[in-house]
Amino acid sequence: MKEKTVKAIEALRFPFFFIVLMWAVHLFKAATGFRLASLGIFPRDVSGLKGIITAPLIHGDWQHLISNTVPLAALTAIIFLFYRRVAVKSFLIIYLLTGLGVWLMARSVYHIGASGIVYGLVSFVFWSGVFRRSFKSIALALVILVMYSGYFLGIVPGEEGISWESHLYGAVAGIIVSWFFKNALEQDEIPRPLLDEEPSDEFLLPRDAFERTRSEREQERSFWRSDRT
Repeated sequence: MKEKTVKAIEALRFPFFFIVLMWAVHLFKAATGFRLASLGIFPRDVSGLKGIITAPLIHGDWQHLISNTVPLAALTAIIFLFYRRVAVKSFLIIYLLTGLGVWLMARSVYHIGASGIVYGLVSFVFWSGVFRRSFKSIALALVILVMYSGYFLGIVPGEEGISWESHLYGAVAGIIVSWFFKNALEQDEIPRPLLDEEPSDEFLLPRDAFERTRSEREQERSFWRSDRT
């Protein structure tokens, strides 16, 4: 039990530090009054490329930060606990692909916030259940479907000031990453044989009993009869 607890703590270290970094950036912004929106993603502008790295760390206000922190904490906990083999790689690829999609195809305004990553993680967990089809992945996909079904509305143009493009490209990135890592199964997802024992070498009948011809069987019976006389 203690070993499992230690492994869980180690698995959650990365998402914990990322969330702490998000809060540290916002606390710095609140304390200094610096406007950090210019560090967001500005599509198709070379100066906006830096936002692919920095935009998810920047939030407009406390409500924006908190609304992204709660689902981000839950979803990163899921992938880092249940998909440990690919957790870091999946998170980083979703992070970068989402930002790149926004930079290439979104509206020409500054895009900030971690909601694109949240959508990417929702999509990753759900589609991992579709692609992997293990009991665990399907169960997690159903949990995500129940908890975050309302998020599907966020990938279409809606409320003003919301980067629906980040949501959309995050969801697409999650699909791509879940498909790419569909065969990177965890130890508990690998099917086990029904019998752990090796098959016995002892058989009731000779293994070639049904392969011998009728003439061979007749010769064998003749041999045994002649042996008795």
